[in-house]
Amino acid sequence: MSQPDVSGTGSAERLGLKPGMIVMESGYDEDVDDTLRDRVVEVVGDENVVDEDTDEVVDVVLLWYRDGDGDLADVLVDSIAPLADDGYIWLLTPKRGRDNYVEPSDIAEAASIAGLSQTSIAAVGPDWGAARLVGRKSSGGKR
Repeated sequence: MSQPDVSGTGSAERLGLKPGMIVMESGYDEDVDDTLRDRVVEVVGDENVVDEDTDEVVDVVLLWYRDGDGDLADVLVDSIAPLADDGYIWLLTPKRGRDNYVEPSDIAEAASIAGLSQTSIAAVGPDWGAARLVGRKSSGGKR
């Protein structure tokens, strides 16, 4: 009996992705959830998924991160640079019990150092969870 496909239809929508959005993917490796990646491409369009070397301003960063991938705060700061003013980061990490699991407290600390706030979490596949991170709003900031 096969396991239910929890990362199939609806996963990209749970991440708030819509057709035409520019999505930068970072941290890709052989262990990523290909079903989720395929669904992201289906929703936003193949031409709208760019890699971390892009010069484009992006709406969303999909950041695959595992314990041991370097300093998370530094990785998050690097991910902020290409984001549009109203853009956000989905930090994708292995679920509890999986290899290279990242503690929620480590995510919270790194996000705070990078000037980000966690607004929600989502289950996006059998092996990966996601935390939505946004820039902190400054009082009287730009529009």
